[in-house]
Amino acid sequence: MKEQYIIAIDGGTQSTKVGIFDIKGTEICSYTVKSREIELYGDDRAEHPDDDLWDGLKLACQEMFKKFHGNKGNIIGVGLGSIRCCRALVKEDGNLASPVQSWMDIRLSKPYEHDDDNVKYVTTTTGYLTYKITGETKDTRSNYVGPWPIDTKTLDWFDDKETFDAYHTPREMLFDLVDPSTVIGKVNAFASEATGIPEGVPVVSTANDKAVEGLGAGLVNDGTLLVSLGTYITSMMVGEKNDPDAVSYWSNPGAIKDEFLYESNGIRRGMSTVTWIKELLGSDIVIEAKKQGISPEAYLNILGADVAAGCDGLYTVLHWLARPSHSHERGMMIGFNGTHKGPDMFRSVLEGIAFTMKNNAQAMCDERGIELSNIIVSGGGSNGELFMQIFADVFGVPAHRNIVNGSASMGAAICVALALGVYKNRQEAIENMVRRRDTFIPIPKNVELYKEINDTVYKDITSYTDELLKKSHNIFNK
Repeated sequence: MKEQYIIAIDGGTQSTKVGIFDIKGTEICSYTVKSREIELYGDDRAEHPDDDLWDGLKLACQEMFKKFHGNKGNIIGVGLGSIRCCRALVKEDGNLASPVQSWMDIRLSKPYEHDDDNVKYVTTTTGYLTYKITGETKDTRSNYVGPWPIDTKTLDWFDDKETFDAYHTPREMLFDLVDPSTVIGKVNAFASEATGIPEGVPVVSTANDKAVEGLGAGLVNDGTLLVSLGTYITSMMVGEKNDPDAVSYWSNPGAIKDEFLYESNGIRRGMSTVTWIKELLGSDIVIEAKKQGISPEAYLNILGADVAAGCDGLYTVLHWLARPSHSHERGMMIGFNGTHKGPDMFRSVLEGIAFTMKNNAQAMCDERGIELSNIIVSGGGSNGELFMQIFADVFGVPAHRNIVNGSASMGAAICVALALGVYKNRQEAIENMVRRRDTFIPIPKNVELYKEINDTVYKDITSYTDELLKKSHNIFNK
């Protein structure tokens, strides 16, 4: 039997990764292109510059194929994943009418209102890229999260005209919706020339990027939680029903039909905070890391491991990007003394992320009546052994990471395997394609310390600082 390959596209806020997998989940090769910085216009607009998502995808494909030594004729499909909660305004010729609006853009908090005759279609990032690659005006129904005229029960456009019209977007500007993990079209000649992907290869729909990540992490409904470390950090569980009235979490469509992803509150610009602290500590970190032949992040993990758990009372509150409904929020480090140095600040950021996600995840588990049993940590941050141990200790349960820890790319590959019948169901695909790398066991003394810190100090910080920050916000926003 000849080797079969799957191309997986994982588009994110900070980068686009394209990988080739075999049907057993082995990553054959991949290439990641760093995205350009989001262009911020005050506190209300955030855009991907120019046509950065498409440009990044083209370059990632071209460079990946330079590393691929297999037969392109054995590529059976492309799984197309990209960022959720973005809006793309597209001309009839497939080019953008204006830059893609990021999930951080306040315009995404309300429906699109048509005021530009150049705009032919209004869609998501997956819809835009599908149109580019296949020419089809179709999109996965599982990436429409937010103010779209979609019925959250049927996951189709509203049938009722009055309800639909309240969203102001003409139906002819919206793509047709298809289920996740289905063939959505084929690579056209234009995209084949631009990317190197063979013309005619089936393109498969995925879902919103977090649902794809949950699938790729092998998440199952057994009390296991996935912590996703990205520009937006969140935690997730899977289930089979929509819970629209939940208070501590919300339900998103899953990466296969009739599956839902339960998602806790998260941290906006979460892993960007780690980048921020690295840059703040300056060139000495970069220079020393280069001497040791490791990344600056890996070097900071070494330094942070020498800092005692709890950072001697230095706490970080992760509001580097305020929620639109809480515009007064600011990031904070509180508890400095003369002994604190750069590694303390770095570890405090990691602990702050873990504390915040522990509290958000626990609220979701409590409301669902679920006892948390394990966590999986995905994303580039999970490469740090210090961070993994902090998660195990703060959550108080074993923390796992997979061999392919960029779970969204694995999820996109699984979507292809399911759409093309390589595996008959989700569980069989996970068993064949997802493999665990290692597990971090909680250290009892650290678990006890972190629980005391969280219960008696960390949970209460913002209740004391919020009123001051509101007053400060008013001073600078008169």
